Amino acid sequence: MKKTLLSVLAAGIMFAGTCSAASGLSAQDYFEIQQLYARYNIAIDTGDAEGWAATFTPDGVFNTFSGHDALVGFVKTWREKLNGATRKHWNNNLQISGNSKEANASVYLILVDFSTKPPSILTTATYTDSLVKTKDGWRFTKRTTKGDSAPPAPSAAAASTPPK
Repeated sequence: MKKTLLSVLAAGIMFAGTCSAASGLSAQDYFEIQQLYARYNIAIDTGDAEGWAATFTPDGVFNTFSGHDALVGFVKTWREKLNGATRKHWNNNLQISGNSKEANASVYLILVDFSTKPPSILTTATYTDSLVKTKDGWRFTKRTTKGDSAPPAPSAAAASTPPK
């Protein structure tokens, strides 16, 4: 029994290692990338402009903002002029693909305004990301945001036609 259990455990470990190698990203890579997303959100939500910029490579790009100084400036503008101090970023459905050196990812964004009672959803969007593993860990090289839009309203003719 003990020998069989050890054989099953050894086979499981070998299978997990094979899956990790086949996907190109280790479990540690996935964990570190997830932590990068958390640091990004917490830094922007708390106004830590330097911390937020540090989630990017020095030449990193966020939408139209490129490089460390522009990224820091974006967070300051976000907090001071765009009501960023009353907003929180929530991400879900993170998908990551890549290898031990670079990755691509996408994640949904829900932006919540907690100054309203009850808190309200301001917008939803999708981030599309390029990442690279640096000596300091995983960083964004490019991050683009695409806002979601409501589907078009049905035409008047379609709305007045009864279903068959």
